Amino acid sequence: MAEAGTGFLEQLKSCIVWSWTYLWTLWFFLMIFLVYILRVPLKINDNLTTVSMFLNTLTPKFYVALTGTSSLISGLILIFEWWYFRKYGTSFIEQVSVSHLRPLLGGVDNNSPNNSNTSNGDSDSNRQSVSECKVWRNPLNLFRGAEYNRYTWVTGREPLTYYDMNLSAQDHQTFFTCDTDHLRPADAIMQKAWRERNPQARISAAHEALELNECATAYILLAEEEATTIVEAEKLFKQALKAGEGCYRRSQQLQHHGAQYEAQHRRDTNVLVYIKRRLAMCARKLGRTREAVKMMRDLMKEFPLLSMFNIHENLLEALLELQAYADVQAVLAKYDDISLPKSATICYTAALLKARAVSDKFSPEAASRRGLSTAEMNAVEAIHRAVEFNPHVPKYLLEMKSLILPPEHILKRGDSEAIAYAFFHLQHWKRVEGALNLLHSFRMIPYPLEKGHLFYPYPICTETADRELLPSFHEVSVYPKKELPFFILFTAGLCSFTAMLALLTHQFPELMGVFAKAFLSTLFAPLNFVMEKVESILPSSLWHQLTRI
Repeated sequence: MAEAGTGFLEQLKSCIVWSWTYLWTLWFFLMIFLVYILRVPLKINDNLTTVSMFLNTLTPKFYVALTGTSSLISGLILIFEWWYFRKYGTSFIEQVSVSHLRPLLGGVDNNSPNNSNTSNGDSDSNRQSVSECKVWRNPLNLFRGAEYNRYTWVTGREPLTYYDMNLSAQDHQTFFTCDTDHLRPADAIMQKAWRERNPQARISAAHEALELNECATAYILLAEEEATTIVEAEKLFKQALKAGEGCYRRSQQLQHHGAQYEAQHRRDTNVLVYIKRRLAMCARKLGRTREAVKMMRDLMKEFPLLSMFNIHENLLEALLELQAYADVQAVLAKYDDISLPKSATICYTAALLKARAVSDKFSPEAASRRGLSTAEMNAVEAIHRAVEFNPHVPKYLLEMKSLILPPEHILKRGDSEAIAYAFFHLQHWKRVEGALNLLHSFRMIPYPLEKGHLFYPYPICTETADRELLPSFHEVSVYPKKELPFFILFTAGLCSFTAMLALLTHQFPELMGVFAKAFLSTLFAPLNFVMEKVESILPSSLWHQLTRI
């Protein structure tokens, strides 16, 4: 009974809402009819005649000032709309009308319970969009002290945003702390240090922890933030490795003695994996690439289940530097799997290997005459797959857009991931002869690619997340490219039209006066015709007859 009553109330509410649309229309026509009936007592015709006489007495200078002022105001609105669109990606007038005016006019709220029940297909697509808009740790992130801070010292710009650094602080607290840290004084200090916002306070806390004990996480913090060169960072990571291995061996023996010991062992494992991975990255940056490859392979064999660090992407980059393309293909065969999450590194490295087989002899003119061979078709399909996954990458690989330092976190399929990939892999594409020429054919991405053919449809949340991750001095790449809002086009047309009217009225006042009169008479001709017909049906004395009744 309760459900039946609720259903009846919902139907009654929907009927009332539906009827209000037509009641407003009926009310509008009733008001027009009432004004027409009262035109004689209200002296509407006399007032219109007075207004017409007043307008005829105005000089052309007034119309020049009127149209010029209209052009100026519309121009200012156009400038503001364009600035707002460039900064926030939407029209200010449209946003205000949707957010504030639409509810007042009876618009349906998208967040209302009635609209919350969607189909299973919509729910699945929404969940996929949310998962694809998840922010990931950049596996090739730079060192703050040795690289990011050096950039700040030279340029005076901050390469990292507060949002990005806050995500890193959360990662450090997740990986490097556990519930039993308060039992060890050095770890208790570092637990507070990872939450500290001030870099100098974090560094001071790390030194304080080292005075108490050989703390691996303290060495990590100093290597990441205090060391000004990669050589200094490597020395500190080696000290961290020595301390971390000791903690790992002790916690490994006690991990089955309780939940607290298991959590501590998990923390020590994360610390050890992080240290070894960063040591491999130091070796790669210092030119010891073969040593770095060996360290990464050993690390992946020792901890095969820790895929959260994405060490295989570091390995792929190092192997490409050695031009060990067979080894790169072997890594891709393991990780380029349909059940595993994709990345720009996986997709574009696979495309690079396919392009390498045909790029040195590939010619668009020859291919158009004879058609594509099997190898060329595979290369084109691989590039199309990569471009569909992340359409921002070609702009950076083809150097159509300037690179910046990659952030510490990336959004898959977003501009931040494209920057992180191109920053390290541009040299590998340049090394393969003809690969960039083959990629150049995809510089004009098929529109609309966001429908999705090989992957899920392109998510709509990438622009917002990338603006949070990337510094303000970088112009975020947006895909699909947004069309100009209607109000920008409207204000641009209004500004141009009124400016033209002002110029013509100033130069040819008499001719424009004749043109304006002819235009207005033509415009009001249908209205006058309707008024004459209505006048013949409803005489002007109808009001007097109604008063007698």
